Amino acid sequence: MTNLTSDKRLVAGNQTSTLVAAFPLPPDLSIVVPTFTEAENVTEVVRRVSLALEGIRWEVIFVDDDSPDGTSNRVREIARQDPRVRCVQRIGRRGLSSACLEGMLASSAPFVAVMDADLQHDERLLRLMFETMKNEDLDIVVGSRYIEGGSIGDWDDSRAFVSRFATKLSRLVLKANLQDPMSGFFMITHSAMLECVKNGVSGIGFKILLDLFASAPKALRYKELPYEFRPRFAGASKLDATVAWEFFMMLLDKILGRVVPVRFIAFSLVGGFGIFVHLAVLTILFRGYVITFVVAQAVAALVAMTSNFALNNLLTYRDRRLRGWKVLRGWLSFAAASSVGALANVGIANYLFEREQFWLVSAIAGILVGAVWNYAVTAMYTWGSRNA
Repeated sequence: MTNLTSDKRLVAGNQTSTLVAAFPLPPDLSIVVPTFTEAENVTEVVRRVSLALEGIRWEVIFVDDDSPDGTSNRVREIARQDPRVRCVQRIGRRGLSSACLEGMLASSAPFVAVMDADLQHDERLLRLMFETMKNEDLDIVVGSRYIEGGSIGDWDDSRAFVSRFATKLSRLVLKANLQDPMSGFFMITHSAMLECVKNGVSGIGFKILLDLFASAPKALRYKELPYEFRPRFAGASKLDATVAWEFFMMLLDKILGRVVPVRFIAFSLVGGFGIFVHLAVLTILFRGYVITFVVAQAVAALVAMTSNFALNNLLTYRDRRLRGWKVLRGWLSFAAASSVGALANVGIANYLFEREQFWLVSAIAGILVGAVWNYAVTAMYTWGSRNA
């Protein structure tokens, strides 16, 4: 019986060895490339990475936010010819930082790099990054535009100013004397990345490097290597006015996120703007067109409510933004929740006031109760994952 068991184990062991030998060795380096409408670039990314990393076991993980131009399909076509190419397609979620995080977490390699799909990052630096990481006791190597030998390329003065101003703001949360914390081009050990993620990476916005440094449980051992920022290879830039908002929200999350959810802060800021909209519309209608106060108040409330919904859909829940017919359904649920929130606001304020509380304290308490109600209900029913 014992010999028979041993023979079975031996056969099973040989079969396992044969199966393992049939597969290539796992990668030492994963390159995570977040994409959105980058179908024109992915083939060139793979070609250039392949040339730059010859002799190194690598893979490239494209994380695509369900691009309408078929980026994920193009990646899969390449992957059928090259097993070093992988595709992670996200549906119903958006955001560069969160895409980078999902790609890094999908890797089993000891080293993980992040670079853009537009080829503005110099892929030739990847080899030096990899060798530096292997030969020196480091957690992360950063491609830097702001050290000697680096350059921002052909940026105009306004973009250069914005970048440097954002770099200065990042000092509020940065735990290192990093010269280019706004860089999107870096390589990190998988273990260091996991420690940062478990310690509270926000995944907000587009500056994942700053997020990692600000979330690290202990100071990251780092080195910066210079590179020149290049023009986009193909396609159009995704930078828009909301990028500044997301950067601001990420900073707030690092400062206040452990106390107050950053989405609630954004939701409240939008609500504050809604008060301004309400008063402006009320003034124009009541004072300018001499209609009754009740009608003017109702119209102003409707306009402010719609404004709040639109801004929250654009900014607070950008990663879950409602589109098409879902916008109408979302607006209806938002209006319903806001109406109940308004009643709760008035009820709580009146309850406290009648019990001889100072009127201002009563009013603030009512506002807070209404705001928390609106945030909690709309987060679940208006922008819940099933509606995004």
